[in-house]
Amino acid sequence: MTLDPGVLLLVLAAALMHASWNAFIKSGSDRLVMTTVIMFVPSIPSAIALLFLPAMLPAAWPFLALSVVTHFAYYAVLLNAYRHGDLSQVYPIARGCAPALVGVGAWLFAAEALSAVEMLGVLIVSGGILSLAWRRRGTAGPGEVKAIGFALLTALTIAIYLLADGMGVRRSGNALTYICWLLALDAIPLTLFTLWRRRGRFRESFTPGLRLGAFGGIIATFSYGITIWAMGIAPMAHVVAVRETSVIFGAAIGALILKEPFGRFRIAAAAVVASGAVLLNLGG
Repeated sequence: MTLDPGVLLLVLAAALMHASWNAFIKSGSDRLVMTTVIMFVPSIPSAIALLFLPAMLPAAWPFLALSVVTHFAYYAVLLNAYRHGDLSQVYPIARGCAPALVGVGAWLFAAEALSAVEMLGVLIVSGGILSLAWRRRGTAGPGEVKAIGFALLTALTIAIYLLADGMGVRRSGNALTYICWLLALDAIPLTLFTLWRRRGRFRESFTPGLRLGAFGGIIATFSYGITIWAMGIAPMAHVVAVRETSVIFGAAIGALILKEPFGRFRIAAAAVVASGAVLLNLGG
């Protein structure tokens, strides 16, 4: 089963938006604050929207709770990955693992089996990920090893919350209600944690990146909202495979805009990851 062309284009747009707000985090002077602002911006309008939306079915609540908890873990490991590594390396590893992990998880928990062609896509994605972790002998340091480790942990949290959201939105009774509940609740633990960590330095911490973070919050809202909606009407592994072509955008932004090293190699490796992700989608 392939994605409808309209859904495909929307998920590709979500991929570009996702890579963009990750670049905002990487380039920000205070990444914790930037992440918090990006996540907080959609929470208020989402909470207001819930007043006018139908109630969510009880069966979706456990999946929503799992997603919120896992998202908090995701922010923690993602920030540590960016603290030690480059966007053009961390981002493709973290996002490139997701199609394979979600594909396996969807098979185990949602009865969405992979075809032989989709399995080939998993192998190609894995090969691309391994190449992204490669450095010329003598150039890898402790910081890079930590970055790769945190990137892999990030990938695990991504797979868990994507599976939770994919299964939750299907049980919610209304996709928009589920999306708004997630956006409203997701920011609470991270915002409280950031206010505690930046206590006494609120103005100087939040003022510099407020506008960019607010813009990042807008595009992050559309990016993940589209993804959750698409997982509600199409196979999860297929949606995630296309969405994670964002690795190309992430590698390109890191190399061309942030001027990170090894740009050409990482862009080529990211293209391999993306080709495997596309093969996952076409193999259904």
